[in-house]
Amino acid sequence: MNERIRAREVRVIDEEGKQLGIMAPFEALKMARTQGLDLVEVAPAANPPVCRIINYGKYLYQLSKRQHEARKHQKSIELKEVKFRPRTSEHDFQFKKDHIMEFLRGGNKVKATIQFRGREMAHRDLGMRMMERLFQEIAEVGQVEARPRQEGPFLTAILAPNKKVVAKGSVAKPRAASDSATAPAQAKLPPRPQPESAKAAVTPETPESAGG
Repeated sequence: MNERIRAREVRVIDEEGKQLGIMAPFEALKMARTQGLDLVEVAPAANPPVCRIINYGKYLYQLSKRQHEARKHQKSIELKEVKFRPRTSEHDFQFKKDHIMEFLRGGNKVKATIQFRGREMAHRDLGMRMMERLFQEIAEVGQVEARPRQEGPFLTAILAPNKKVVAKGSVAKPRAASDSATAPAQAKLPPRPQPESAKAAVTPETPESAGG
């Protein structure tokens, strides 16, 4: 920037994006100074390097603002891990499968791991069948990114969210309201006042009026 630019000549662009041509850096810096601005090297790898006449403080602020907006809209993807055993019970399988689907709906990747111990290593086909079943049951929200691999006592696979599911978001659908909740509002209003004639018609007789 400014006096620190060491190129013999530079291509100069003004603050509005207009090209001013190729010149020596000291000439470009003189033009910038007369406008109360800075000479900033924006493309040092170009031939010749490209410099802009700009307000450097304002340039840094706008650059920081753009980076902040980009980070705000960027969603970090985490790799979750869910572990199984070759003889995992049906209840545990469903429980862990639901967790995997929840992670996938949230836009995260999942590392599904089946751990073998001792003699279980002789029945690795059980683990592979479990993996294939898992792939089928989560197909609605996820897809296989890395096929199962055997690494020592671990059989692992990477699952990635289905792009359509991530685009829609993971907001759960609201439950249907009960009949009582959807009843018309007027059903809860107090009864309308009756006219005086109607009140008289339902007023019980007193002993005096009955005897008269």
